[in-house]
Amino acid sequence: MRIVDYAMHGGCAVLTLTNPPVNGLGFDLRRGIVAALDQALADAQVRAIVLTGGEKLFCGGADVREFGSPRSGQEPGLLAVIAAIEASSKPVVAAIAGVCLGGGLELALGCHFRVAKADASLGLPEVKLGLLPGAGGTQRLPRAIGLEAALDMIVSGRPRPAARFEGSALLDAVVKEGELLPAAIAFAERAAAEKMPLKRLRDVKLNAPGADAFLQFARNNVKAANRFLPAPAQCVEAVAASASQPFDEGLRTERALFIGLMNTPESRALRHAFFAERAASKLDVPAGTPLREVRQVGIIGAGTMGAGIAMVCANAGIPVVLLEAKQEALDRGMATIRGNYEATLKKGRLSPAQFEQRLALITPTLSYDALRDADLAVEAVFESMEVKEKVFRALDAVMKPGAILASNTSALDLDAIARLTQRPRDVIGLHFFSPANVMRLLEIVRGAATAPDVLATAMQLARKLGKVAVVSGVCDGFIGNRMIARYGEAASGLINQGALPQQVDKAIEAFGLAMGPFRMGDMAGLDIGWAIRKRQAAAQPGKDFADVADRLCEAGRFGQKTGAGWYRYEPGRRDPLPDPEVTRVIEQWRADRGHTACKIDATEIVERCIYALVNEGARILEEGIAQRASDIDVVYLNGYGFPLHRGGPMKYADEVGLPNVVRALRRFAAEPGANPALWAPAPLLARLAAEGGSFN
Repeated sequence: MRIVDYAMHGGCAVLTLTNPPVNGLGFDLRRGIVAALDQALADAQVRAIVLTGGEKLFCGGADVREFGSPRSGQEPGLLAVIAAIEASSKPVVAAIAGVCLGGGLELALGCHFRVAKADASLGLPEVKLGLLPGAGGTQRLPRAIGLEAALDMIVSGRPRPAARFEGSALLDAVVKEGELLPAAIAFAERAAAEKMPLKRLRDVKLNAPGADAFLQFARNNVKAANRFLPAPAQCVEAVAASASQPFDEGLRTERALFIGLMNTPESRALRHAFFAERAASKLDVPAGTPLREVRQVGIIGAGTMGAGIAMVCANAGIPVVLLEAKQEALDRGMATIRGNYEATLKKGRLSPAQFEQRLALITPTLSYDALRDADLAVEAVFESMEVKEKVFRALDAVMKPGAILASNTSALDLDAIARLTQRPRDVIGLHFFSPANVMRLLEIVRGAATAPDVLATAMQLARKLGKVAVVSGVCDGFIGNRMIARYGEAASGLINQGALPQQVDKAIEAFGLAMGPFRMGDMAGLDIGWAIRKRQAAAQPGKDFADVADRLCEAGRFGQKTGAGWYRYEPGRRDPLPDPEVTRVIEQWRADRGHTACKIDATEIVERCIYALVNEGARILEEGIAQRASDIDVVYLNGYGFPLHRGGPMKYADEVGLPNVVRALRRFAAEPGANPALWAPAPLLARLAAEGGSFN
């Protein structure tokens, strides 16, 4: 089949893009559009041309499969395709349905007329890849919808429904009922019959009184809101050119800014994150692996996590049975769920009908018998093997054959949990991140016995729930928490060496993390780490797991929930306030342990914390716990507040250069009393550095 289907409808040539899944504008499609356009122009029977992607989508933009390849730069490029359309002597009408994003919208803007379904989604999301529209989008869109609206659309990258642009120069007709193509053909035939002037947005004079003042205001706001990202500010400059420069000059300005952004580490990081998310969903299971149906979910535990998971399922339209041991706990869980939905309702993000519908999907119960019809059970109880054993033995007894038994454990041995049942092939880990109804990340933990269809079903369910899922093997802490333990160890070491919590947090937050390690500890609860260290100490007698945080916990300082941890917190507020009492505890700890304080700068703080993550990530990769380095980055970008503009810890290490990371690790490892398990370069990392390689 031709990549651009050519068909005649009366005197109208219909050119249909056929490059699944989203009609990405790869080289073959670009060449096909020009060839089909030339065919239509050479045919005297053709009076008008309709460019469409069909009734379900128009074009999703660039073909990501060609990113970085020679084909992406081969002519005709998108600029040349648009120039050919604009130069057409016959009217060219874009028929827009479904998604019309990025280069797809730029292609449509190059047509003489545009007809769209009311619910079509129009947008220029390039800023989310650290770029700006590079085929005239920043010059044509302001001429179509005005400077302010165009700037908001380009800087935010958020798509808008076509109905919003009815009456603007962006759309000539909006189809609210019926099929798109007949309406577009009728419009094209009318344009030809009535000899309508062929409109080119490039010829429109932008009317923007007060543009200078508005643009300066926009520059200030965009800069303040995007501290680490250059693309939004450059989007403002490109759009500004549409108001101050002739079209062709503005096009050259846009192109120069686009090329400059392509070479920034921030754009490389954002593009890496984009591809990493897609790669994470690829499983090493046999092709054609069947999926199990998940029509009803049982959730054991109605605490913060269980309530959040119940909401996630209800939001996706999946009925939930929520189980608790005691009525009071069940009532609290349902009250939490209702309160969360009420808050969303008040913000206008949920209709009253949706509010009632979602609550109706959640059935509270005190009996395991209510789970007999569930296709999947998710255990979300206290992080204790003893507690989980009781739950899984009960589930094994009551759940129907073929049902999936999932644990939300964040660190415990999933294989040991699976062995508690008579169906280890049906057991999998679904580690949601708190709050589960907000956080995008889901670690899918594959046990040694987990069946391929269970793994594939879990991945499909993650997509339905709107989660970004990463598969992990079984180890203490899986991917995210195993690495964060090393990160925490590095941060704790900085305290031993002379830093204070606020100094470390300030350096890490300046690097771009949403929260430093000590603020994060206070938010999560210091008692969690304390419990883990006590468990590890019991399992490995003779090994020292003691930490200065233990002394804070012994004093009842568990973090925000107790009003004091590494910081103190005033009632009703979450602002971390440095506490002299913490400084006193730290100084006493150093004295008792024989640590001598020294001055540490922000650069070393960042190196120690981030390289500790990288080093453990390399071990995880070499052990096969993670399938690919980019999976580790997805975990940290979506679950731990790692800065998007850095691309994740493994991508950041690539940007820094692995030899530089290894040299720093060896320097830390050579210090007196250094922990080799933390600082000795992982074999994979050392090997890649020596070979001039990279993780990604």
